[in-house]
Amino acid sequence: MNATPVDPASGVVYPVGLRLLDRPVVVVGGGQVAHRRVAGLLEARARVTVVSPEVTPALEALVGPGAVTWVRRRYAPGDLAGAWYAVAATDDPAVNAAVAEEAERARVFCARADDRASSSVWTPATGRLGDLVVGVHGGGDPQRAVGVRDAVLAGLTDGTIADRAARSPGSGAAGSVVLVGGGPGDPGLITVRGKQAVSQADVVVADHLAPQSLLSSLPPDVEVIDASKLPRGRSMKQEQINALLVEHARAGRRVVRLKGGDPFVFGRGMEELEACAVAGVPVEVVPGVTSAIGVPGLAGIPVTHRGLTHEFVVVSGHVPPGDPSSLVDWPALGRLRGTVVVLMGVDTAPAIAAALVEHGRDPATPVAVVADGSTPAQRTVRTTLGELPRAIVEEGIRPPAVWVIGEVVALQPPARH
Repeated sequence: MNATPVDPASGVVYPVGLRLLDRPVVVVGGGQVAHRRVAGLLEARARVTVVSPEVTPALEALVGPGAVTWVRRRYAPGDLAGAWYAVAATDDPAVNAAVAEEAERARVFCARADDRASSSVWTPATGRLGDLVVGVHGGGDPQRAVGVRDAVLAGLTDGTIADRAARSPGSGAAGSVVLVGGGPGDPGLITVRGKQAVSQADVVVADHLAPQSLLSSLPPDVEVIDASKLPRGRSMKQEQINALLVEHARAGRRVVRLKGGDPFVFGRGMEELEACAVAGVPVEVVPGVTSAIGVPGLAGIPVTHRGLTHEFVVVSGHVPPGDPSSLVDWPALGRLRGTVVVLMGVDTAPAIAAALVEHGRDPATPVAVVADGSTPAQRTVRTTLGELPRAIVEEGIRPPAVWVIGEVVALQPPARH
């Protein structure tokens, strides 16, 4: 759409939300603009028909499973029959005009992508946070609308715009728990949904590996509970954490369990979910960027690479090989050709390296240890499986650290010119 303001004499826009569930909608055109419109219409669960000789690969992917009906030809009069809403999004102004004229005669609202002045409806810049929908009309300037929308969504996500109706539990209201994966540590790596949940919390039960700077931005009335589990040091028992989640939720509070990485990757998230379910407390899981993949990636190390490895395995190293409580099949891991990623394995690294070599892994296999991943203190130590114990001691590696075993470690990104 052009950015020319529409003559005010034509009337201001009347904002309204269309409920298109199971109602037929016709989109004429198969390019990028049509694709964006179809994506939003499918989210509204409309029955979408696309009329176009060709469509983008992304649109074609929607046709296969039946989400979209594709009429593979140019637009013809009568294509809007039975439609509740229409979009004219071809690159031919004459076709768009014909679609708009048919829509006008049939009293069907039509968004014409190339000419706002000739459209009977304007598509706002929209964004969603849970059940909240933000729509902005920019007075004829789409970029202005997008900028305001993004600012509003950012404010709602980080809490600078207070959604008090969403945050306030009210007297007698049911509480809930959200298990949020905070990612490897950098607050910029938490998901949008995770950040939103934190901003709306009444109580945050946080690990020391969770993004700590998010806590400093919370309002003073939000209770923050330290549930850190320090390696070989002080820690809050899991049973106590479970009890706190249930206790605060039953008191009508919105509780966020903020964890490092992903709740279900060595994070005991399932134990917390089960405790809430048994207590009848509603619980939501918000996945996070696991350090098993994210931290190597930040160090320029892919866990897979075409033609080099077809598998990767993530292992908890908190107990060494040979320990009666270990559930890891170390002989099988020693025979693997692919990538092995070890979490919580700094102190046990010598025993793990020895076990892998004993069961067949070449001691010359490249290894990278990434300490304090995603933080300003991040550093990478490159060595081999055989030399790993010495490198950890000489480099003074302490938790948190992720180490990666495999040929992917030897890959180097091309030099920038």
